[in-house]
Amino acid sequence: MDQDEYGEGQATLGDRLTAAREGAGLDLGALAERLGVRIETLEGWEADQAEPRAAFLGRLSGMLGVSLVWLMTGEGEGPQDGDGLRQMLRSELRDLQRTLEESAQRIERLERLLGQE
Repeated sequence: MDQDEYGEGQATLGDRLTAAREGAGLDLGALAERLGVRIETLEGWEADQAEPRAAFLGRLSGMLGVSLVWLMTGEGEGPQDGDGLRQMLRSELRDLQRTLEESAQRIERLERLLGQE
């Protein structure tokens, strides 16, 4: 992907957001769920009908594997190549596995407590 194509003069925040989401292999529903926003909200951001708050911009850049500067201005590190995307997905997978393990431990603890009644 030619990063100049997404520079300040050529693309909007919504364009870059769409490109990053697609580069990460996510559909609108998946990204909206991960962010905790409605699909309509994300559609509005991608259509430049509204802009995400600063906290969401930071989360978006992390989730989509692009720099915050690129997302806002089109300069810097944009959508990742296949290897970078795989690395990002592996990291997310490890985070999810850790969360599942912690949840399983909580479930076991609660089951033990309930069994003591």
